[in-house]
Amino acid sequence: MERERVIVDERRAGAALPACLFAWLVPGAGHLYLGRIGKGLVFLGAIGALFVLGVAMDAGLQMHLGFDDPLAFLRSLAQMALGVPYFLARALGFEAGKVTSVTYEYGNTFTEVGGLLNILVILDAYDVAVGRKP
Repeated sequence: MERERVIVDERRAGAALPACLFAWLVPGAGHLYLGRIGKGLVFLGAIGALFVLGVAMDAGLQMHLGFDDPLAFLRSLAQMALGVPYFLARALGFEAGKVTSVTYEYGNTFTEVGGLLNILVILDAYDVAVGRKP
């Protein structure tokens, strides 16, 4: 019985890398790839809504990769964890945000939390792919 379980886990482990990559590129896509349609759609909708609402609230999506301001660096990493939506919004000109907007900090918080939640979704996709979760 134990030998069969190891063989199944090794076969499923090959799906882990693509699932994690898809989950980073588009929130929920890793679960869709693994056949978990319900979870994938919920993650796509919830994290996508956080990001869209954050951008609508004038969030700043500026990339800060220096270590001179560690919190700005961590904030940028959290936002980049959203994958393609983050880079697409930057390409479309939404990176500056509007610091004078009343909702600027709310928008930042929404986009950062969306990215951090997507990291958890990526880890969940990995667990599903290797067979740790049903």
